[in-house]
Amino acid sequence: MTVRGWMWGALALLGTAGAEGAGAEAAHAGPPAFLVQLTLLLIVSAAAAYGSFRLRLLPIIGFLLAGVLVGPGALGLIRDPQLISAASEVGVMLLLFTIGIEFSLERLSRIARLIFLGGGLQVGLTVLAAAGALLAFGVGAADAVFTGCLLALSSTAIVMKLLGERGETNARTGQVSLGILIFQDLAVVLMVLLIPMLAGQGGGAAGVLIALAKAGGIIALVLVAARRVVPPLMEVVARTCSTEIFLLAVVALCFGTASLTALAGVSLALGAFLAGLLVSESRYGAQAMGEILPLQILFSAAFFLSVGVQLDLRFVLGHLGLVLGAAALIALLKVVVTSLSVRLLGEDWRTALPVALLTGQVGEFSFVLATTGAALGLSFAGLGEQGSGVFIAATVLLMALTPALAALGGPLLARLPSPAPGRAGTGAAGTGPSGGGAHGDGAHGLPVAGRVVFLGYGAHARLSARALSRAGQPYSVLTRSPDGASELQGRGAPVLIADYTRAGLLRDLGIDSARAVVIADDDTEMTERTLSVLRTVAPQVQVITRATSPEGFAGLQALGAQHVLSAHREVAAGILDLLTPPEVTRAQLSRHLAEHPPVTLSAAQRAQCEHAAHNAGPVTPEADVCLECVALGDTWVHLRVCMTCGHVGCCDSSKNRHATRHAQGQGHPVIRSAEPGEDWAYCYEHRWTK
Repeated sequence: MTVRGWMWGALALLGTAGAEGAGAEAAHAGPPAFLVQLTLLLIVSAAAAYGSFRLRLLPIIGFLLAGVLVGPGALGLIRDPQLISAASEVGVMLLLFTIGIEFSLERLSRIARLIFLGGGLQVGLTVLAAAGALLAFGVGAADAVFTGCLLALSSTAIVMKLLGERGETNARTGQVSLGILIFQDLAVVLMVLLIPMLAGQGGGAAGVLIALAKAGGIIALVLVAARRVVPPLMEVVARTCSTEIFLLAVVALCFGTASLTALAGVSLALGAFLAGLLVSESRYGAQAMGEILPLQILFSAAFFLSVGVQLDLRFVLGHLGLVLGAAALIALLKVVVTSLSVRLLGEDWRTALPVALLTGQVGEFSFVLATTGAALGLSFAGLGEQGSGVFIAATVLLMALTPALAALGGPLLARLPSPAPGRAGTGAAGTGPSGGGAHGDGAHGLPVAGRVVFLGYGAHARLSARALSRAGQPYSVLTRSPDGASELQGRGAPVLIADYTRAGLLRDLGIDSARAVVIADDDTEMTERTLSVLRTVAPQVQVITRATSPEGFAGLQALGAQHVLSAHREVAAGILDLLTPPEVTRAQLSRHLAEHPPVTLSAAQRAQCEHAAHNAGPVTPEADVCLECVALGDTWVHLRVCMTCGHVGCCDSSKNRHATRHAQGQGHPVIRSAEPGEDWAYCYEHRWTK
């Protein structure tokens, strides 16, 4: 069974856990109830996504509105709250897992001031302002602080989606918003611990301190694992080159870490976020993101549908004034407080106002807190039983109106005076100490714009990339090979380990800005699949690839490749001929290609045994390093090249003896020295050296 099938099966069990067992005769009475509900959930999600596309809405907004429509308060099509609740909880976990992958420890450290100072000001001032206002109107202290916690959070999913669509993720607005949102996600941990105490059931301050100590211990354990345990574990998994094993390992890490934190009394969501940080510390964050993203989209849709399902339209119509008033007051409070917080951070109004408008709604984790608080007897704004209905209605309304609210930033900023020349760059993209572009890297740290981008790193790509480098032409590489990535990292070349058949990844990288894309995968089927996906993302980019047959040649051209090199032609030379500038002469091109000239055995060596005669060459050494040693962080003494396949490994005087391991593991009997000035060879079967 696939992971997806396992997940749906698990959700089915969760959704029907409270049902009474059915008799054997019920097996023929039609589809089980949970299957009908799951089918409706999928149909509604697909219809909502399509409707959002047609109406130019965020899919999240479509899911919210669709949930309202099909919930018990309207059409009543989805009636199984347990199933929706289970799916939505998995959705929150996977959402935070992907956020954790994107926000590595190194990236978090770069925007630490925005996170802890900016986010701390925003959360703290929002709680104080909301609680103070409610206390002034006679609301009890517990309900006032509880309401302040609910209002302090914003929707990470909605804000990051809006920023991505507007191309502002790495702008100053995006970076400040990101810092505040991360702190809010972290603050959920403290809020989850405080809410029982507010309700008189948390064991007092001592109970909170104990819970915080446990949470701190779990976080410390995770951070140690992020550095010491997970990266080598991910290396082992990735080297299987199995998509199934990789996906299973990533999902198991996510669920396992979340379960561990839950056992310690910390939220599943934070555990999933920490699991994402674990993966981000390895080289396989982008690949994990590509594998998990379809699951995250599926279950996140369930989460936002579940939010909409909770909205009772009859309640809204019966309390319309109260709902609209609450939504307006929440938006006003959050915009004012967030603007003040960002200004105190040292930013000007051209940053503060857009950030405040983007984060002016209430977040998805507030629903988790609201459910917890309601179960303990707390209510929104001290409204009692009406509180939950007002809060849900106002929150759904604000989430749906977030794009319109954010769009007010432009007209409002136009009324502000132009910034002084000395401060003109404050809000520019990628400026300042925390600007995402300060290091000149693109998405996932891989520069793409104006470069040749290799998708795959086989023998032809390796030779072409080295020659481009010697010709002064910039390039970047996406590869699924850990060894190829190690070689490139050892040379300081830009490389990302990822599945380049993922449209979302290519779109995030801005692949349409590349000078040219070379699809260099050795698998014909993978080449065709990559080309098809690439053409949907970047229909105009120049594509170079190779075909192994006349049928493949025509097929790749039909899929949109402008340059298809034939198998009998020297592919690396053809790639360089297309990509190098006119001033690079053919003689220079030949010298670039001759960096790793093919090696052969002499006539005397071929006469030694049948293995030498059969493996005489020529073969092209695949590297000038031992790739296995590079991956392990080790060194070697001498290098040997396999005369069967061109593999380069370290000698028996080296620590790891990779040349011998390769020869014995693959059954390749003859090696030759790869050291300059040496041409001796050795046969493992006949044990001769000549």
